[in-house]
Amino acid sequence: MEKDRIHPHLDVLRGVPKGDSMNIRPKDLNRDLTHEDAAEALALLRNWAGQVTDEEVAALDPLVSRLVPGREVSNYPALARAYPEEFEVDDVYKASMPDLQNGPSSLIKGAKRAIQHVGISNFRLPIRFHTRSGKAVGDDLTLETSVTGTVSLEAEKKGINMSRIMRTFYKHAEETFSFEVIDAALDAYKTDLDSFDARIMMRMSFPMKVNSLRSGLVGYQYYDIALELIEAGGQRKKIVHLDYVYSSTCPCSLELSEHARQFRGQLATPHSQRSVARVSVELAPEADVLWFEDLIDMCRAAVPTETQVMVKREDEQAFAELNAANPIFVEDAARLFAQQMQADPRIADYRVIASHQESLHSHDAVSVLTEGTTFDAESLDPRLFQSLFHVG
Repeated sequence: MEKDRIHPHLDVLRGVPKGDSMNIRPKDLNRDLTHEDAAEALALLRNWAGQVTDEEVAALDPLVSRLVPGREVSNYPALARAYPEEFEVDDVYKASMPDLQNGPSSLIKGAKRAIQHVGISNFRLPIRFHTRSGKAVGDDLTLETSVTGTVSLEAEKKGINMSRIMRTFYKHAEETFSFEVIDAALDAYKTDLDSFDARIMMRMSFPMKVNSLRSGLVGYQYYDIALELIEAGGQRKKIVHLDYVYSSTCPCSLELSEHARQFRGQLATPHSQRSVARVSVELAPEADVLWFEDLIDMCRAAVPTETQVMVKREDEQAFAELNAANPIFVEDAARLFAQQMQADPRIADYRVIASHQESLHSHDAVSVLTEGTTFDAESLDPRLFQSLFHVG
């Protein structure tokens, strides 16, 4: 007896009629099939699989067993357990691989809403940066940089291919970075990921030599800096963020200490504390380059009591005198920083967030000052001020 006569059920599944073994006629598989067609075919396949042996199911396709309740793994094929060192992926194989993130909108879970930011955060790589004093490539600094890359996602799209963000960025990673290079990376993002809006943020710890106050020692101060490039609604904004760490002496405490000395002959010391200001500035469209060192100098001019790196006794005494000459409340600090930002034509909108991490109180004193719409926000990140703690 011929093989096809032993298993007449296969005739129907192949769409090839063999006599009158069943009263089912094949449908035109080239026409547009409906959900009802699929449900009918699934019921037929399950009915057939329930009447034949595991071997017959395997002869058709082992995956059929997964469609039958209770027989999902009854004929699961034996899988290779050794890593295939020689296997190579060709275009045909690659095309066969599933890609759920780029699937149809029918796969979307939850509300079909646009997403403003989706991407990856904190992938790290060494990046070269120019310095204000360096004129040659040999003077560039190579810094470990944390990169965040995101794009917008339309409501009808399932997701994005996250790895493309890294691949796109790596195409530019060998260049010495400036906002022009980030511009090019952002253009590539939008093209590769077919997105309207895109953002890149690069965070690094920037070293800068500073002199001690009186002893002549020199040491490296490290500044947390971030470059951010945003395109939204067809407009691009270039933003620099800087965390500046300083000492703040309370003016009220200073006056009370002097009062105790003057009226009672009582030794007293005013309280001061390590403080952090996060200064964020948007570059004006027509601005020349704003060096990291320029922004640091502005902060030093606003509040000169920057924490020290190398210190001898004469430096410690000088720092006490410097603090006494520059006592500030947190409100003063925000306005002093703002004064510097306001005076520089290279800066458009800006924001100053100051946190004085009190040595008198069990809480901190904080302030936020913004200029323009770029940083304007009615709501604050609940952990915003906690992120301003400086760890030496």
